[in-house]
Amino acid sequence: MNILTAIIEFPLRQPVAIFLLVLIIILFTPLLLRRLKIPHIIGMIVAGMIVGPYGFNILERDASFQIFGQVGILYLMFLAGVEIDMFNLKQNLRKGILFGLISFALPMVGGLLLTHYVLGTSWLTSTLIASMYASHTLISYPIATRFGLTNSRSTVISICGTIVAVLLALVVLAEVVAVKEHGSFQWFRILKLIGLLIVYCAALYYLMPIATRRFFKSVSEPVTQFIYVMAMMLLASLLAQLIGLEAILGAFLAGLVLNRYIPQRSALMSRIEFVGNAVFIPYFLIGVGMLINVSVIVKGWNVAWVALNMIVVSLACKWIAVYIAQRLFDMSKVERLLMFGLTSGKAAATIAATMVGYQYGLISEDIMNGAVLMILACCAIASIATERAAINMRMNLAEEKLKQEKGAKRSDARQLVAVANPMTAEGIMKIAIYMRHPKNNLPITALYIRNNDDPANISMGKSALQTAVKVASAVDIKVNDVERYDINIATGLVNVLKEKDSTDIIIGLHRKSNIVDSFYGSMIEQLLRTTNKSIIMSRCFIPVNTVTRIVVVVPPKAEFETGFRQWVIRIGNLATQVGCKAIFIAYKETIPYIQGVLQAEKYNISHEYREMESWDDFIMLSNRIHDDDLLVVIGARRTSISFSSDMEVMPTFLGRYFANHNIMIIYPEQFGAEAEMPTPIDPLSTAITSNPSPLLLSFNRWRAQLSDYRKHISSRRNRHKIDI
Repeated sequence: MNILTAIIEFPLRQPVAIFLLVLIIILFTPLLLRRLKIPHIIGMIVAGMIVGPYGFNILERDASFQIFGQVGILYLMFLAGVEIDMFNLKQNLRKGILFGLISFALPMVGGLLLTHYVLGTSWLTSTLIASMYASHTLISYPIATRFGLTNSRSTVISICGTIVAVLLALVVLAEVVAVKEHGSFQWFRILKLIGLLIVYCAALYYLMPIATRRFFKSVSEPVTQFIYVMAMMLLASLLAQLIGLEAILGAFLAGLVLNRYIPQRSALMSRIEFVGNAVFIPYFLIGVGMLINVSVIVKGWNVAWVALNMIVVSLACKWIAVYIAQRLFDMSKVERLLMFGLTSGKAAATIAATMVGYQYGLISEDIMNGAVLMILACCAIASIATERAAINMRMNLAEEKLKQEKGAKRSDARQLVAVANPMTAEGIMKIAIYMRHPKNNLPITALYIRNNDDPANISMGKSALQTAVKVASAVDIKVNDVERYDINIATGLVNVLKEKDSTDIIIGLHRKSNIVDSFYGSMIEQLLRTTNKSIIMSRCFIPVNTVTRIVVVVPPKAEFETGFRQWVIRIGNLATQVGCKAIFIAYKETIPYIQGVLQAEKYNISHEYREMESWDDFIMLSNRIHDDDLLVVIGARRTSISFSSDMEVMPTFLGRYFANHNIMIIYPEQFGAEAEMPTPIDPLSTAITSNPSPLLLSFNRWRAQLSDYRKHISSRRNRHKIDI
């Protein structure tokens, strides 16, 4: 009976009933507003107004909404930092900082003058209100995320501008409070805050990556990794508050630092987005709605006049700032509208300024109510503008893509992942996922082949398949798991490869079992002889998402191989997902071809090139590859154009000098279907129906050995070192 009374009594106080009602709002509001073509963000805020203390008083803004709401805004800024592409951020950082200064200065100056002379407030109060105009919140960022525009130029510039504008607005707010308390302005407080900010950023930049890399190396359990990431976000936010800054700044910086350790197509990223979009961010939006009291507008014309003035001044100043940025950065009207939508919403910093101002008696009740109505209007306009711009931008991108792909169709990888051990299956599957195009919707084939009926091997193989399927399912990739019995494992792999029409085989690198065992092992050597498809062998002692650099060693004449473009694309995908630098060590003639593929595929990755004069330069790499690097060696089969005598000793060399390094060996497709190249390629790389004659192969090997010998003599005369 007591429970029934608690449920019926309003506002609700029974925890289960409160959480149930919130979940119902989160569930049905987007479904209802989708039919009305209204952004669901507005629906969440309106729902908070209806059920909140100023509506039907069904829910009160208790500690749960304060806690979840605070975490929600932190989550929003954290996601902005994690999802942003670091390469695009570096390219647009200066523009973002400049836009942030413009977006802060215009509302600050305009708001200060208009508020003082139109509303008749004091200069100190006018400065406080102007700081409300200058700050903004990425309230509509989830809309840009939903339309896949998180890494567009306008979104990146808006995010950078948000951090700059909010930081400066919070500094102004702190100084206004200090002047109110002490009666004067002191430069010492500003200099102290700047010094603490520098120390804080340096600590995050240097210490958090070290701790994260060590933690991810030692802990692979998904839930524990998620909790660690959340703890780092909250720790950075708390430290920001301790030095006198807003917590949202710390959450964003934590997202930037952890960005490269959380690949976009990973189970960890899926969990972060799911929890934020399902619980924390909706809680924050509903909590914002609970603060809004629309009924104050009918209490008198003064509140309406103040609210109208604040709304017009705030939106007009932000629009002018965006217009100036559009002209300076040569942006389109659609990009301008998207930037306006992202930077016109107000919530966190504005609410803080309103509460602080009212607490210290700097603003009246009418101005406080006007500020609350301004928050509602700005959030609504920001959501509508962002969704309209996102739809138009998405349509424009689709049209451009259709024009680009009219004459060429992207060839997606059909991957075959061979697993045998549950301890290595997870790493191999993650590498396969990171090396495929993000828009590749083809399923992955996970294969386990056994050649005996040993129950222990059968159990281990099935466990490995389950692990591989679980990793792919976490990022919504379909997996066809296949268990096959075959006397010869290499033959079984080739048969499944043909049955599934796969383009790539991803397999773990063989580990020597005795002193006479070869580096590759008999199975891989047989596999190289029996198939011309791309074979990728990997051995990583650390999780691939903790790799700091990808060092790719390319043999001479690699650009003439059929699978050249294919493996460059795979490396581009891997570097994009892991977020690390790719260093290509190749011959002078090969480097332009690699650049051509990366430019044609529009990979925004940090990459460098090192010229190699002789394959002997490869020897110098052994003491320059770190434990956190991934060494990628492009191999060549005996019948291929890029094969030389150095390839004969490469396995022995790798086993001797790189036994404890993270290695990936790629044997590109040979004599397969013709590959599209940025420039014409040698006819020998096109499809053929038979292998070259033994006499021709012997002659080619002899000619290649003679050429290599001449290069070897030349390189010894002018010995140089490859600095990576």
